[in-house]
Amino acid sequence: HHGASGRREATRLRSAPTPNAEVRAAEEGSEVMLSHSLFCDWLCCLVWTDCIARVQRFLVTRLGEDWIFLVLLGITMALVSWTMDYASAKSLQAYKWIHGELRGNIPLQYLAWVAYPLIFVLFASLFCHLVSPQAIGSGIPELKTILRGVVLKEYLTLKAFIAKVIGLTAALGSGMPVGKEGPFVHIASICAAVLSRFMSFFSGVYQNPYCYTDILTVGCAVGVGCCFGTPLGGVLFSIEVTSTYFAVRNYWRGYFAATFSAFIFRVLSVFNKDAVTITALFRTNFRMDFPFDLQELPAFAIIGISCGFLGAFFVYLNRQVVLFMRRPNAMTRFLIKHRLIFPAVVTLVIASLTFPPGFGQFMAGELMPRECINSLFDNFTWTKIWGSPPPVGLGRSAAWLHPDVSVFVVLLLFFVMKFWMSAVATTMPIPSGAFMPVFILGAAFGRLVGEIMATLFPDGIVFDDILYRIIPGGYAVIGAAALTGAVTHTVSTAVICFELTGQISHILPMMVAVILANMVAQGLQPSLYDSIIQVKKLPYLPELGFGHMSQYNTFVENIMVRKVKFISSQSTYREVKHLLDSSSLKTIPLVDSKDSMILLGSIDRLELLALCDWWLSPERRLLMLVRTLVLSLDLKDFSPPIRVCLQEVTNSCCASLDACAEKNPLRSVRETLHNLFTSNSRRLEKEAWEEAEMDKPVEIDEIRVDPSPFQLVERTSLHKTHTLFSLLGLSHAYVTSIGKLVGVVALKEVRNQLNQCDSCHRRRGLVPICFWWL
Repeated sequence: HHGASGRREATRLRSAPTPNAEVRAAEEGSEVMLSHSLFCDWLCCLVWTDCIARVQRFLVTRLGEDWIFLVLLGITMALVSWTMDYASAKSLQAYKWIHGELRGNIPLQYLAWVAYPLIFVLFASLFCHLVSPQAIGSGIPELKTILRGVVLKEYLTLKAFIAKVIGLTAALGSGMPVGKEGPFVHIASICAAVLSRFMSFFSGVYQNPYCYTDILTVGCAVGVGCCFGTPLGGVLFSIEVTSTYFAVRNYWRGYFAATFSAFIFRVLSVFNKDAVTITALFRTNFRMDFPFDLQELPAFAIIGISCGFLGAFFVYLNRQVVLFMRRPNAMTRFLIKHRLIFPAVVTLVIASLTFPPGFGQFMAGELMPRECINSLFDNFTWTKIWGSPPPVGLGRSAAWLHPDVSVFVVLLLFFVMKFWMSAVATTMPIPSGAFMPVFILGAAFGRLVGEIMATLFPDGIVFDDILYRIIPGGYAVIGAAALTGAVTHTVSTAVICFELTGQISHILPMMVAVILANMVAQGLQPSLYDSIIQVKKLPYLPELGFGHMSQYNTFVENIMVRKVKFISSQSTYREVKHLLDSSSLKTIPLVDSKDSMILLGSIDRLELLALCDWWLSPERRLLMLVRTLVLSLDLKDFSPPIRVCLQEVTNSCCASLDACAEKNPLRSVRETLHNLFTSNSRRLEKEAWEEAEMDKPVEIDEIRVDPSPFQLVERTSLHKTHTLFSLLGLSHAYVTSIGKLVGVVALKEVRNQLNQCDSCHRRRGLVPICFWWL
């Protein structure tokens, strides 16, 4: 009985689940659930990745890389432009608020008025100097040089973008007479270059150097377009400023990206309630029925001619300031050593002279740049309301009406003081442009002429029983377009003015004034951007003058370099190594032999450097030793299994070493090989081996050769050479005679010869001296 009950109990205990068994069952269930969950997550991730890849392929195939790139560029630059405008506007608002809160305490007001811009300018100068010195200045002269085929290091990098954006925002927020347009063209070009590197992951077209030039051209158009919200004038202005020859295939790209960017820029302003709807940046309300009379055209012509002289003088003054700062003397050396002193002194002087309770009250010093433009373009005639109670809606224009000083004196003082202030401020080591300061100067000059005309004809001009009242604001618009056109040597400033004001009523007088201003300015001075190129001595080809017969009588054989460094199929590695060490040529011509000198092509310097490094590398020496060892072995002496094993080991070793030659070797491999050859005996063997290898001929078949480098014949004229270099963006060309290499001509030789021709013409008096101020 007891035995039976014991057996039953044992059976029950065995059949009953133990706590450990329950835990194990629960763990197994949880593991199954976890694995199922992980599988579901992996499946969802796989599906999501596949969906993204499908969408990407659909966008790229249906829309095309161009459209995606242009949309991304437009959105990015619109956001950057709006953010910079918003930040600088808030900064200027805080500047004026501090000045207003301290009203009644003149010393504190002056201290705040001077210290505020000083902090911003010094920050911009120091930040750019530390992060990227290439961000200093306008950027358009450098872009003109880059678009001509010259490589300028660090000008299109992300560091330059960050320094330019932050430095320009600080400079604009300081209230100094500096502009946004030039630096923003540089910013947009950097953005286009960075985006092109990103787009190269989807399409290899963006790695093409010719495509790179097209991308930078589009970036310039977007920069001007979203800077002021003027896509039409922006594209035309970018073409005039940066390109000698423009590829029409980029026309639609520039217009699409600039229009899209300008649209987003204005929409953001509406969303931020800076504007009621999408309108012009400086909207005017001139009457459209009879905006001007033909009898006013002489006054408009006077504005154009005067602006031509004034624009040339502005360029001259700006260049003299830069040359003075570059002159080697004790003061300039001190200023170079202490970089912040010059911008600090300039800011201190300008801020002190524009202090509103002080001298600034006689030149509307309290107005910020955009307030100046809006007030100069208004519909009021200031000479009629001066001395009387201000009418309703006068707004910020009241700053021009001093109770004791005439409107003419205020406008004249403003123009004269801002003229030299703008010319000096644009030379400070901060990101700054000259378009907006010159635009304001032109508007002030045009307004001065308009107020004079309104005084001479107080009741307007009667013609054919129609009364045409003088609109000084219209004269201001014409003056702004004429002076900016004279300084930049462009006609598209008229189109920019149409878009900025939203009215096309003064199209005829504006075009007359801009063309006359260009005629005068181009005869007196180079453009502001060409002047900076000359001062900085950038490798840029000057434009060809008209009527210089020496351009057709000078040939390539007169300016080419005859002692050409080259390599041939018989050249040894020692000769190639010596050539690379003794020169900095980026491409080296390849000839058939030293006797025939038949040009076969050109080789990139990096290709030769890589070949020389590999030829004497430990990896190659080990490869040669292994191959020698294999050749010395007689595999027939080994059994078939060992023979197969040795063959496989040999093949794998050679394959791995060949692969190592094609890519960067691992550090562990290099360390092992280094340790292998460190003994004195092996070092002597290594030196002897290297000496023997250096005298071997170069393996040309292992190098990528450009079989069609650009060539010229000896009797190619200087004019045709300049045209080819400008059109194709060449840096050099080989000169051949019946296929034989006889010389090489580079950008430097062409530029020096053109400058020499111009100097000869000036000395002979073929060009009036007044047309060549230095």
